[in-house]
Amino acid sequence: VQLQASGGGLVQPGGSLRLSCAASGRTFSSLAMGWFRQAPGKEREFVAGISWSGGSIYYADSVKGRFTISRDNAKNTVYLQMSSLKPEDTAVYYCAAVKGDYAYTEVLSYNYWGKGTQVTVSS
Repeated sequence: VQLQASGGGLVQPGGSLRLSCAASGRTFSSLAMGWFRQAPGKEREFVAGISWSGGSIYYADSVKGRFTISRDNAKNTVYLQMSSLKPEDTAVYYCAAVKGDYAYTEVLSYNYWGKGTQVTVSS
């Protein structure tokens, strides 16, 4: 599975961004997808996860109510809509995939990773 994340950039506090992750190489609809982020000097952390069916979704407490994960199986793409962004959301955002119908929240649960896209929240 190859994953390509895009949509990062520089945004002011309170602003919005939508990240996309396009997948190829395996039937997308069989894959659970997740978004993680890693800030400088910190460990990679879970942001949001979605099962292949979309019936199971989890968010980190730090983004709940501000971020929305979704997927379009016809386009082999998962999205992360980010709103009310804060400076502490600044990080490289990674998408990840694993075969399964569950919204996994642990880094070690995923076996496919994209290269990441930088999100910077600053005035």
